[in-house]
Amino acid sequence: MTREIRGIAAAPGTAVAAVKWLASAPSTSAADTPGADVDAEIARVETAFDTVSARYAAQAERAAGPAADILTMTAALAGDPALLDQVRAGIRAGGPTAHSVTEAVNHFAEQLAALGGMMAERASDLRDVGQRVVAELLGVDPPGIPDSAEPFVLAAQDLAPADTATLDPAKVVGLLTIAGGPTSHTAILAKALGIPAVVACPGAVEIVEGTEVLLDGTAGVVDTEPDAQRRAAVAIEKSRQQTAATGPGRTGDGHAVPLLANVGSAADARLAVELGAEGVGLLRTEFLFLGQQSSPTIDEQTAHYTEIFQIMGERPVTVRTLDAGSDKPLPFLKLPAEENPALGVRGIRLASVDEGTLDDQLTAIEAARAATGTPVKVMAPMVATVEESRAFATRARELGVTSRGIMVEVPAAAMRAEYLGAEVDFFSIGTNDLSQYLFGADRMSSALAALHDPWQPALAATIAAVVAGARTHDVTVGVCGESASNPEFACVLVGLGVSTLSMAPRSLAGVRAALADVTLAQCRAAAAAVLAATTAEAAARAARAELGRAGRV
Repeated sequence: MTREIRGIAAAPGTAVAAVKWLASAPSTSAADTPGADVDAEIARVETAFDTVSARYAAQAERAAGPAADILTMTAALAGDPALLDQVRAGIRAGGPTAHSVTEAVNHFAEQLAALGGMMAERASDLRDVGQRVVAELLGVDPPGIPDSAEPFVLAAQDLAPADTATLDPAKVVGLLTIAGGPTSHTAILAKALGIPAVVACPGAVEIVEGTEVLLDGTAGVVDTEPDAQRRAAVAIEKSRQQTAATGPGRTGDGHAVPLLANVGSAADARLAVELGAEGVGLLRTEFLFLGQQSSPTIDEQTAHYTEIFQIMGERPVTVRTLDAGSDKPLPFLKLPAEENPALGVRGIRLASVDEGTLDDQLTAIEAARAATGTPVKVMAPMVATVEESRAFATRARELGVTSRGIMVEVPAAAMRAEYLGAEVDFFSIGTNDLSQYLFGADRMSSALAALHDPWQPALAATIAAVVAGARTHDVTVGVCGESASNPEFACVLVGLGVSTLSMAPRSLAGVRAALADVTLAQCRAAAAAVLAATTAEAAARAARAELGRAGRV
């Protein structure tokens, strides 16, 4: 086995511990014996689905932040009537009960995977639903986290939300998956929990249970034979981060870089404040709408935003308007069926279907701002043209919003940043979707995960173009994508001219420490090195040399 196995960096940090593999899922077969009483079997499977859905919902209530949001969506998958109808049909056709579940789940999971984009992520979640329903029917334990008296690195083909959301960071000190990508649920939840993670690492199959490894979630590397020098380097790096200066983000020579948090709930906001966030760079609002049969009222929305604004106090908050559609369907919007929802009616395009929902949301945000006095900015997602930028800014101004911006996540917007910037006050670059569209690579495809490596020089070049275009109208540029949580790449973003960085709250400390360790000149030199590189690997190597981190873990 090769000493170093390469994957994709998914959540920053390092860990040294033995590997333990996730327990396998129960299996079914078409040769299994069908139940004698069809109606009784259907009743039994309905109960199993209800039980599993309720467990997801209960986990969501106990969880916070992205974990709660993802578990809520997975509970909805377990309650999907179309899925249950397919299972009933399989049982009525004489199929074994548990295997009918497996077949129905595989049928819908294949459809979701074929849609690509974030819908493909639901395929993994749906299979987890099926495995847990099957386990319930068979009376066995579902796949789960192994017990261990010592901290360990958890390895798996992939991790489902129910697994990741219940991890104890004191026991699971690293995550390693064969599948997945840097914006998968595993990556998002690992960042939320502060657990280093490497994904899309097919070579992990060679690692034997119990092997001690050094997992580097910043570089995307797993060392299966860490020597004493590398172990010591990990300990020194952890100690350095723990003792790094707290307070506002800044480079070692005093260049201010406000470090903000990505949040979706009041619980997220409290954690952000606790961990030293200087504000919120991305307040996701769609989770207030998910699972609703009708749009939340203005009063309901106002109460939700008010609670979060009060927690943040005088810290600035940037709110993203509804980014539903794609993998987050809303029944009350009655969106058309689309073959590729990731490229369909989502984000700001929802206003073309239901302008009233956007108006209500803007009204509620402004009411909450007026009630709290919190500095609030509002931005629209998936803006691609000058017309869209102008229409949003105009409507937001009419409804009282004083600071208006757009997400730059479509290449067309990046290419025309100079012109879109004439309509708004600020840009926020969403590097997750921008990478997906820039490289034409499904962000949930393990096979294409390397194209979502933030070190891809084309991504840096695109960000540099946005910054250059924004300067024409003195428009500020922030980054709220997952790339901002990579401590080394965060330094490159600063060197490219990005003003603010927003990330999962638990990533703040690592980024703060990395910035404090370098000068603005080093950041600019690292950015220039990335722009001059021809490959992601060369870009990372050159940037680390400029940042003086080449010898670090």
